[in-house]
Amino acid sequence: FSCNLSDLLCCLLGLLYQEYRDKSTRQEIETRRLQDSQTDPEESSPSEETPSEAEPTSTTENKAPPQISLLRNSNSRFNLWQDLPEIRSSGVLSILQPDEIKLQEAMFELVTSEASYYKSLNLLVSHFMENERLKKILHQSEAHILFSNVLDVMAVSERFLLDLEQRVEENIVISDVCDIVYQHTVNHFSVYITYVSNQTYQERAYKQLLQDKPAFREVISQLELDPKCKGLSFSSFLILPFQRITRLKLLVQNILKKVEEKSDRESTALDAHKELETVVKACNEGVRKMSRTEQMISIQKKLEFKIKSVPIISHSRWLLKQGELQQMNGPKTSRTLRTKKLFREIYLFLFNDLLVICRQIPGDKYQVFDSAPRGLLRVEELEDQGQSLANVFILRLLENADDREASYMLKASSQSEMKRWMISLAPNRRTKFVSFTSRLVDCPQIQCVHPYVAQQPDELSLELADILNILDKTDDGWIFGERLHDQERGWFPSSMGEEILNPKIRAQNLKECFRVHKSDDSQRRKLGSRNRQ
Repeated sequence: FSCNLSDLLCCLLGLLYQEYRDKSTRQEIETRRLQDSQTDPEESSPSEETPSEAEPTSTTENKAPPQISLLRNSNSRFNLWQDLPEIRSSGVLSILQPDEIKLQEAMFELVTSEASYYKSLNLLVSHFMENERLKKILHQSEAHILFSNVLDVMAVSERFLLDLEQRVEENIVISDVCDIVYQHTVNHFSVYITYVSNQTYQERAYKQLLQDKPAFREVISQLELDPKCKGLSFSSFLILPFQRITRLKLLVQNILKKVEEKSDRESTALDAHKELETVVKACNEGVRKMSRTEQMISIQKKLEFKIKSVPIISHSRWLLKQGELQQMNGPKTSRTLRTKKLFREIYLFLFNDLLVICRQIPGDKYQVFDSAPRGLLRVEELEDQGQSLANVFILRLLENADDREASYMLKASSQSEMKRWMISLAPNRRTKFVSFTSRLVDCPQIQCVHPYVAQQPDELSLELADILNILDKTDDGWIFGERLHDQERGWFPSSMGEEILNPKIRAQNLKECFRVHKSDDSQRRKLGSRNRQ
């Protein structure tokens, strides 16, 4: 089977990983849209990597989604595994079962996407990092922060791709790739943790260089205009390793959904997925640790304690949410009084284990007048109380700074802000669609069709084609969701996604999610009820 590394790269000529990934996820979105419009999810494949088993027919006759042409471009004759001339001429497509063909496509997608990724990494190094003009402008320390250990990452990708290529060459039908993924994840992928953990400093250094060094800004702009870059920005190349390690986990998930249950291939896929998940979590924690430490130091400097001082900085503490709310003055009986001074401003800092209640004072400082452990907070929404008490809720501190119970009547600026505070303050309370202590049987679901970058600690960044359970939503356009593939929770604008209306598709998504995580029984039991905040 003469499909070697150079053949794969030729297939991908002109298609950088950023373009490849975008086409792949957008095709996944279109496939799911087709599924959602059908009455029987079995009529179509569950993911973007699944092709139709036969030649395309007319729209009325073809019930499967159209072939996904991830590799189609002006310079490539090949689209999918089944489009390779060796596969077409072998007659193997008439022998293999449809499910096996889908599995072959999923494994082939992992291989070809790695080739595309390696191509983009190579461009980052050869076109940007090794540019002589850029090297003269950057100090050695600046270059180190900007490019980190990208050479190690590229070397790991090359070794990984060569092993994948060798497997593809062994037989016209790919036996497995997840065993290779497992070995490389365990033995080599720690370089990703190093690279991604540097992301906070990398982004800061890049912004600072653009601001302070006009020559740097000019060279980067010129390099970005080179046709090699396909109109892609320098920063899109810098973020490649983080995007790839996350995507690789999803590609293994897709293989896992297609392998036969209780088979050796399922076992290796589960092992590979578990190791990849460990690396991805370490990457995420690396990024968070860097930013959280600086954030906690900054907050500590702004706080002045009117009560007994509480040490803020801790290795196990991080900020969940901060912001201004309106506190109602006087006893509850004064709710009926019509006065302009009914509410006064207070400022809350909510950490994962502690609430600090303050009033803002001159000099960008905050005076702390109460606090409580997060586990001793309770919230209650006030309903039908009239316009003046719209978006008002009760916050109870079961044990405050004075070791007493205290209650605060608080008003938020909008319904979404009120709900966001209530869920952050008391994360285990029941939401609109699901109890946090129950299994998710048929929870509303949404598919991300626009990427979103979280702006606040309680928000969730979204990638194209993410599937999420909708745990709560507001009338002013916000959704509180839980992403299926990693159970991360957070808020995001409802305009970022499209709701999945077909109950069979929702059930299928959950079933696949349970299967992916079945190697960890405790995680499966907690799926849908675990608080990831």
